Amino acid sequence: MADENGEPTDDLVPVILDYAHKYNLKVTFHIEPYKDRDDRSMYHNVKYIIDKYGGHPAFYRHKTSTGRFLPMFYVYDSYVTIPEIWANLLTVSGSQTIRNTPYDALFIALLVEERHKHDIHRSGFDGMYTYFATNGFSYGSSHHNWASLKAFCDSNNLMFIPSVGPGYVDTSIRPWNNHNTRNRVNGKYYETAFSAALLVRPEIISITSFNEWHEGTQIEKAVPKRTGQVVYLDYKPHKPNVYLELTQKWSEKYRKEQEQWLM
Repeated sequence: MADENGEPTDDLVPVILDYAHKYNLKVTFHIEPYKDRDDRSMYHNVKYIIDKYGGHPAFYRHKTSTGRFLPMFYVYDSYVTIPEIWANLLTVSGSQTIRNTPYDALFIALLVEERHKHDIHRSGFDGMYTYFATNGFSYGSSHHNWASLKAFCDSNNLMFIPSVGPGYVDTSIRPWNNHNTRNRVNGKYYETAFSAALLVRPEIISITSFNEWHEGTQIEKAVPKRTGQVVYLDYKPHKPNVYLELTQKWSEKYRKEQEQWLM
């Protein structure tokens, strides 16, 4: 299924899983809005995903504090559905509950505004992520709010997953949005975001994005390229893989710091 901006991707999933396994990567699902997304359709779609792909060795499962290994689903624009609907699916007493069934999982909601944190808690989500790569664009994407969000999550047994990005520029598709452009500053913007994320000691850090070129948040290898009027961002004077190297550097730093937190 897909929203109006995308195409169905089901045929691609086995290919992605197979390649991920080859490189010792795991795949989890980012569930975009789609027509009639509610507690019932989510239950059926989560069941479909787990039944169809859950046995693949590259299908991601997260070890919880209780020692269970559960699938994880990021739910984009979760706030467009009211907490009462989500609670039907995500709380133990819900009419459509997925809890304590073979399809139980960790569900991560998108936090945009501060008030969403209370809705996320009431809904029965397991955590929240901030998604947007523009520091200052939303309450959730503003680095200076991460400490208070992490504290809220800690006190309510929720996961806090800050999202970091290398920069942002979407004026090729949203010409009016140049006030949200964030310059990469030769990698410093990305490193500042990682540094802010590590300060709050999160269990997971998400990266927005690997290859979302139209919003200028890609970290994959890039060389100078033009198609028609569109000029793709490259990383000159740095090497084409500079952002992959920065990702590796900060991943290793994160892993080392995690070891210290757990001591």
